[in-house]
This record gives sequence, structure tokens and C-alpha cells, in this order.
Amino acid sequence: MGDESQSAPGLEPLAYHCQIVGHLRENEPEIWAWGGSLQAREEQVQEMRSYLLRETYRIDAAAHPEVHEDIAAVLAKLEIDAPVTLYQAADGAMNAALCYVPGEIHLLFHGPVLEKLSREERVALLGHELAHYRLWSIEDGAYYTATTILDHALAYPGASPSHIETARLYRLHTELYADRGGAVAANASGPAIATLVKTMTGLASVDPEAYLRQAGEAERDAKASQGETHPEIFLRAQALDKWWRNDPDTETWIDRRLRGPLSLAALDLPRQHEATAITRGFLTRLATHPAADDAASTLLRRYFPDWQPGEEAVSDALISPDRLDGSFRDFLVSLSLDVAMADPDPEGRNMMLTVGAEISSLYGGVDAFKAALKRDLKFTRPAIDRIFAKLKRAKA
Repeated sequence: MGDESQSAPGLEPLAYHCQIVGHLRENEPEIWAWGGSLQAREEQVQEMRSYLLRETYRIDAAAHPEVHEDIAAVLAKLEIDAPVTLYQAADGAMNAALCYVPGEIHLLFHGPVLEKLSREERVALLGHELAHYRLWSIEDGAYYTATTILDHALAYPGASPSHIETARLYRLHTELYADRGGAVAANASGPAIATLVKTMTGLASVDPEAYLRQAGEAERDAKASQGETHPEIFLRAQALDKWWRNDPDTETWIDRRLRGPLSLAALDLPRQHEATAITRGFLTRLATHPAADDAASTLLRRYFPDWQPGEEAVSDALISPDRLDGSFRDFLVSLSLDVAMADPDPEGRNMMLTVGAEISSLYGGVDAFKAALKRDLKFTRPAIDRIFAKLKRAKA
């Protein structure tokens, strides 16, 4: 977990937070202005206060001075200036939650979380919850505006898959930010990781370093997070540890483990644009190949009417196998076949199929390309071998 005596890294929004805020501001300026104008309605705030008074125990400073001392220290550490009210819920599962109201902090504790955590761990828990408030308050509430817009989008029955995926990923990244707030508050990552494990298991004693070793074993499963509101605990522990140690690979690792490779089945708003750009660049690469017929450019303009010769073709790096999942590889194979079959000359078609086969080796799509030739074009095994034999001769 690195040197726990080191100074805490700066608590800044994650790259994904900045990307979504930038995307909404640039591409949806009217919706952004609308989201920023929404304030917590007084009747909703009053209803929340009434519920908390009726259904919880308020943790007053006079009766519980130690936890209030801790929260005052965390407020100072996270540079937050707002009145705080604490509550204990009646249910038994260990957890805590922030009831967000601009200018006010309401923290709700569940189960024996305050009793089972050490003081350091309790400080980390308070830091986690107050970090939510900090994120939503900084930069004139920009990150709360993004949260508001995405939450409202999900409220509609016809919410698009891209909005659903964007909201999910935004929530996951927000939890990682809050985990960092817990480490900053405790000035160590260990108490924050221990708090995660204790709230997951209900145990009174855990070893954060042992859990990090366990999480490292789970790293062999390279699947991206399936979490809807929170990443899996083993991912959160690793992400926090990497950030605390100033691992230069932290942001790349987070992107890989939370978002995963580019997939047609899980395109968030930024990746819709990325997928479109790769598609356009990929078709450009095919249409501008010396073997391509004019029909390839004609087909490209059917996809992108504003396309012009001279546009940049997709690079090898953008279609490397680690960046794309099977669905996107299959999509690129289909594009290659479409361009090839647009050529009216049979020999020209075969030449473009060879070009497509060559490019497929760059994105790990050779097997998918062969399968598509058999399935979609009804090529026999000898015909498929001839396509790839031309590729081998060209390389030789």
C-alpha cells in the first residue's frame, strides 16, 4: 500500500468525470444550462428532513462528541464548509450515505458501522461520504449538474442505452473519487480499504494488505466491472492503492477495468463519438487503398455524406486488439466485406477481401474474418485459403 506517511495525492475529479462534463457542455449546451438551473426543491428537502427525524436517531454532538470531532477534522481536510447533521438508521446492514442538499450535509449511518470501525477507519468512512459532497460542490456544481442530467435521463422509460451506460460509469467513477476522499481524510489508504472490506463482510477485524493480495489474484479475471452503482470491492481496493502510490498506470488501469474494451453493446456518450470516428477512419483506410475501386468511396459516402478524400485513415493503435471486444471486431469485419462486395469486378472484390484480411490481423479479427467469408459470402475452404494465400504472398 506504499508509504502511509506520505503526503496525500491531490483530490481531483477523475478523467471520466471531466470527460462527461466536457461532453455535455459542448454537445448539449441547452440541457447543460437546464441541469445547472435545477436546485433542490424546498418541499423535497423538508420531506427528507422530516423522514430523518421520524425514522432515525439523530447523533448530537453533546452525546457523541468523538464522532463530531472526527467530522470536524475531515471537513477541514477536504476543505468543506457546511453544517453537518448525523443520523443512525434503524436497519442492520453496515453502511453510510450522504443525503445531498446544497449547502447542508446530512449523513445517515446504517447498522453497527460506527462501532465496528476503528477511529482511523471511521475517519476514512466520513471522508468517503463527505467527498461526495465535495465533488458535487466544486467548480460551481459542475459534477452535480452532470449527475442531475444523467439521473433525469434515466427517469424516462425510453432512455437510450448510451445514457444508461454513461450514468452507470459516472456513478462508478464517483465511488472511486469518494474512496480517495476516505484515504485523504485518514492520510493513509489502509483504513479506507479496511472500511470497504468491513462494510462488505461485517467483520470486526480485517487486514487490508491481505485483501490487496487477494484482489491481485482476482485481477486474473480481466472482465470489466459489472457494477451498477459501485465497482466491485476488489477493484475499488486496487484502484485506491494504485492512486495512493502514484502509480503512473492508474488512469489507464481504471479505464480498462471500469469501461473495458470498445464494445458495440456498451457505448457510453463519448464512446459513441469514438466508435463513429473509428468507423469513418477504417472505411477511409479501405477506400483509399491502392487496390480499391471508386465504388469503395461511393459506399463510404453513403455512411458519411460529408466525407472528402484526404481524410485521415484509422491508425493501427486505434484498432489494436486490446482496445476492441468481439462485437466491434465483428463490426469491422462486416465493413471490410461491404467495401469489397461493392466492387463490381470479381477480381477487384477478391483483392479488397485480401486487403480486409490483412487489416483484420491488426485487430485480432482473422478468425472472425474467415468465419464471415464462410457464413456470409458462402466461400468454401479452398476459396478462403486462396484469399489468405494472396496475403501470404504479398507479405513475402
